[in-house]
Amino acid sequence: MSRYLGPACRLCRREGVKLMLKGTRCESAKCPMERQWRQNPPGMHAWRRGRTSGYAVRLREKQKVKRYYGVLESQFMLYFRRAERSAANTGTALLSLLERRLDNVVCKLGFAPSRRAARAMVGHGHIYVNGRRLDRPGYLVRQGDRVSVKPSDRSRQTARIWVEAMSGRVAQPWLQFDAERLEATVASLPTRDDVQIPVEEQLIVEMCSR
Repeated sequence: MSRYLGPACRLCRREGVKLMLKGTRCESAKCPMERQWRQNPPGMHAWRRGRTSGYAVRLREKQKVKRYYGVLESQFMLYFRRAERSAANTGTALLSLLERRLDNVVCKLGFAPSRRAARAMVGHGHIYVNGRRLDRPGYLVRQGDRVSVKPSDRSRQTARIWVEAMSGRVAQPWLQFDAERLEATVASLPTRDDVQIPVEEQLIVEMCSR
């Protein structure tokens, strides 16, 4: 399976916004985005930002969302086509689908420090959905699904360490989390207000509808 293996902070610098790709490091002073000279786009020399075309503005919004959720172009377009077929607003439906990814849910619950770590946790079989092991990070959770950690000492100890470290994160209203049992229930589907990255989804719709 194809995936990005390059430097994560380079992606944040290119988009000009924190994508939270390194978990707790992104919330500390060690984050390169906190240093003024590193806020320039990546490259050997800090090039001057010229006049941005309409196409470039739309492309950057799409790339920002792809990199935030850790999906590739083909995966992203599958989500977009599915959102187009829904009765809801296409942009809102697209973000809701991405929020429902299992790796994103695991990250939001605090079982892992980042989506990349959450993807590895799911792939290694540490996450159960409705009592059954599920190793597909792209699985879309449904209302009523129960997400829990594998009932083994090693899995639960690792998850509990990160839950305690991430205790300061904002709770997700669409996820009912039980920290003692390391279990959460999808109370409702995520809405546009639950998306924590600043994005103008209408620009993405205009970009992908061409």
